[in-house]
Amino acid sequence: MGDIAKGVLGGAWTLLTGWILPTALNLGVFFYAVAPSLRHIGPIERFWPGNGKATALLLLCLSLLLGLVLNALQNPLYRILEGYLLWPERLAARACARRRTAKHTLRRRLGLIRLEHRAREGELTSEEAVELASLRVDATLARAARRDRDRSAVRRALLREKLNRYPADDAQLAPTRLGNAIRRLEEYGYDRFRLDTQVLWNELTATAPEQVRRQVDLARANVDFFVALLTGHLAVAATALAALGTSRPDVPALLLTTVLLGALIPVWYRSAVTATDEWAATVRALVNVGRMPLAGSLGLALPATLESERRMWTLVAKLTRLPYHERAGALDAFRVEPGEGRGDSSR
Repeated sequence: MGDIAKGVLGGAWTLLTGWILPTALNLGVFFYAVAPSLRHIGPIERFWPGNGKATALLLLCLSLLLGLVLNALQNPLYRILEGYLLWPERLAARACARRRTAKHTLRRRLGLIRLEHRAREGELTSEEAVELASLRVDATLARAARRDRDRSAVRRALLREKLNRYPADDAQLAPTRLGNAIRRLEEYGYDRFRLDTQVLWNELTATAPEQVRRQVDLARANVDFFVALLTGHLAVAATALAALGTSRPDVPALLLTTVLLGALIPVWYRSAVTATDEWAATVRALVNVGRMPLAGSLGLALPATLESERRMWTLVAKLTRLPYHERAGALDAFRVEPGEGRGDSSR
């Protein structure tokens, strides 16, 4: 009973912090800055609360209701921000090309920093010397390279953080920074172990240690918070612009609200991108420590070699995703013999 209550409270906390709290903040801005210009409209005037207590109750109810609605709509919201939904094909392709260029530029800048450090230490090989010379004459890196030489070690490490927010495989690049930051955590299990976490997510989270699952949920809630916040900002700003056409608008308040919220939207977007770092770390931990219990729950034993493990997870994903085919019988080589322990054996 205690475990059930803990699970319910944990889910309620992530819902509260990820969706209901930012919704309440956006509604607070709406009630304070935009609603006074709308309250004289007939239908709104009839339902407008008559005192402060009624207004607070309405704000609470709307926060809960709209927070639940946003939570239910989180998949399309994320897909729009990631660049998968409502993006024209040409625009998405051009955006992916820009992200690919940005990724490769970061990689070359870091390569130049590393090779110059090795050159100062006298550890440069002949092949690295040729690579260093080619990077130094690259006109696209010249300005950035000058800035990088003046950076501290900590500032240079931030370049590595930015590069780590891209998926390893260029074929997996998304049109937006948030899309790539999320795609890298979705790709991790497949890139390292051929464990397709998109296909086997429910099985993986069902068998992984509770503490790891909890960490994933909390880290995801941080990203949800900023996504809900910028979505609400966009809605409130659009409503403020529309309110300028009412009969008695508070023009200064509406314009100020629109400008401030519009300026904050990119801030919250960048914050969402940064918050994915912790989310990616928890998913990495989930994959790393959850593979063995997942294999055991499926009646499989982790092979002794990484190559064999990658083949095993490829077969498991195909068996899960595709209709049965006789080639799935190749999984028999990894199955646990009847009567053997499932969670502590490996081949």
